[in-house]
Amino acid sequence: MIVDDSVTARSVLIKIVAGEDDLEVVEVAGTAEEAIEKLKQVRVDLILLDLEMPGMGGLRAMPQILELSRGARVLVNSALTEKGAKATLSALSMGAADTLLKPRPGKFDDAYRANLIEKIRVIGSALSRVEPASFELSDPPARPAASRGRAQVIGIGASTGGIHALTQMLKSLPKGLGVPILVTQHLPASFMQVFARQLELAYDGEAVVAEDGMPLRADRILIAPGEAHMGVRRGSDDVVVAALSHDKASSGCLPSVDPLFASMAECFGDRALGVVLSGMGRDGAIGAKQIHEVGGVIIAQDQESSAVWGMPRAVAEAGIAAAVETPDKIGARIAEMADPSAWR
Repeated sequence: MIVDDSVTARSVLIKIVAGEDDLEVVEVAGTAEEAIEKLKQVRVDLILLDLEMPGMGGLRAMPQILELSRGARVLVNSALTEKGAKATLSALSMGAADTLLKPRPGKFDDAYRANLIEKIRVIGSALSRVEPASFELSDPPARPAASRGRAQVIGIGASTGGIHALTQMLKSLPKGLGVPILVTQHLPASFMQVFARQLELAYDGEAVVAEDGMPLRADRILIAPGEAHMGVRRGSDDVVVAALSHDKASSGCLPSVDPLFASMAECFGDRALGVVLSGMGRDGAIGAKQIHEVGGVIIAQDQESSAVWGMPRAVAEAGIAAAVETPDKIGARIAEMADPSAWR
C-alpha cells in the first residue's frame, strides 16, 4: 500500500514498484484517514507511508495503521526523514521498520529507485518466511541462577527495526538498574541528539551521545555517534571510558557494533553482556563471538518480533546466543543479570 498525498509521488512510486515482477501495489491512499479505512478492508505486506500529509498525517495515524496492519511492515517514505529527525525517530520508535528520504518532484533517480526496492525486499522478506529458522542456544545457555548479578556492562547493537525494539526493551527495565548501557544504532549523525532524548523518555536515566574519553556511569546510556565507532577502554585509575575510532569495520557499517562488543570483551571479560536487536546484515556477529569466547553472555532478539532478522539471526545461528527472546523479555533478563556493585 502506498500512502502519499502527492499525486505525482503516488504515480512515480506505483511505477517503480510495478516495474518489479515480484512486487505489486494492491492499494493507494491520499491521506492517512483513507489508509486507515482501506486497511480495514484489504490486507497488505508493506505500507509505504508519507508523514507530512493533510489531516492527521502519517505520524499521528501510525498507532492506528499499525493496529490495523495485521503484521504488515511500515516503511516511512517522507521528506521529513532528512531534516525532521524528531518525527522520523518517533515513527521508528512507534514501530516503523525503516525510513527513506523521499526526493522532491523530478528527483526520483536510479539511486532512489534501487534503495527503495532493496528496502522493500529486505523488510518484506521478514513476512515471507514459511518456517522459522533453526538454531541452537549457546552451551550452556544462560540460566537465571547462574547468571544473576553477573553483568557489569550492557552493550546493545541494532539497525533496521531496532529503535522500536530498543524502546520496548528499555521500558521493561527496572528503575535504578545500576550499570552502564552502551548503544550502537545505525543512524545518521544528524539524528543522534534527538535519538538520545528519545531514549531518555523510555529509560530511567541519562542518555548522551558519546565523546572520546567520556567515563561510563551507572544508569547512563552512551550512544555511538553517527560518524564514529564506539568502544571502551580502561583509562587512568582504571576508569573505563568511551573510545571512539574511525577504522574501517569488516561489516562496512559506521558506526559498527563489532568494535563495541570486541572492546567490551577485552575490558570486562565474562562480565560483559551483549544484546543484538533487529537489523539487516551481520554487524555485531564478530564482536559477539569475542564476548562469548571470554565467557560473557549474548542475547538476540527473536525472529517473530524482529522487523529484519538479520543481525540477531547471525549470532543465533552461530550458536553463541544464550537466549533468543522478545525485547521485553530481554529487558527482564538484563534486570536479573545486572551487577551494579562495580559502579557504587
